Amino acid sequence: MRQSSVYDRRSFFVAVTAFLSGTACAKSAARADDTASRADTEPRTVKLVEFSDAGKRLGIVTTQKVTKSDEEWRRQLTGEQFAVTRKKGTEPAFTGKYYNLHDPGLYRCVCCGNALFDSATKYESGTGWPSFYAPIAKENIQEETDTSFGMMRTEALCAKCDAHLGHVFPDGPMPTGQRYCMNSASLQFVKYAARKQG
Repeated sequence: MRQSSVYDRRSFFVAVTAFLSGTACAKSAARADDTASRADTEPRTVKLVEFSDAGKRLGIVTTQKVTKSDEEWRRQLTGEQFAVTRKKGTEPAFTGKYYNLHDPGLYRCVCCGNALFDSATKYESGTGWPSFYAPIAKENIQEETDTSFGMMRTEALCAKCDAHLGHVFPDGPMPTGQRYCMNSASLQFVKYAARKQG
C-alpha cells in the first residue's frame, strides 16, 4: 500500500512538472511568435545613397526596406533572378549577360532598383562573373558572413531589399584589394546616356 502511494505521489509530481513546463514553453513560444510577427509588420528603414541614371550622386535618403512574399517576387522576377536573388543561388560562370560588358553605366539591383556599382570600378577578374573593386556607395550594400557549403565567405546583399548579389573576396585590385564577385541575374544595367556630372 505504501509503495503504491509513493508511486501515486511521484506520478502526480511528474505530471504537474510536465504540465508547468509545457505551459511555460507554450507561453515562451507565443511570446517569440508575437515578437516575430511584430518585427514582420513594423517597417524597417535603411539609409542609402541615391544616384541618378547618369551616375550622379543625389544624396543620402532614409527609406523603408522592400519586403515581399516569395509569390510577389516570383511574379516580378524571372526564374533565374528569383533563384539567385531570393534563394541565394549562383549562375554558372561565363553565362551571365554582364560578365563581359564594358559599356559605361550604372548597375542597379534587379529587385528594387537600388544603385550598387558604377562601371568605372568594374574589371576583368577572369572568373566569369561581373567583378567590381568597390560598390558605388558602401551604404547601399550589406555584407554578412556566409558559412554555406562548409566555407566561410562574405556575402553581398542589397541593403534595400536583402537580395543576394554574390560574394566579396580579398583578392581584388587596388585601391581596395576587394573583389565584389556578382551575379548578372542580380543586376540591372543602365547605360549612361550622357557623361556623368559630379
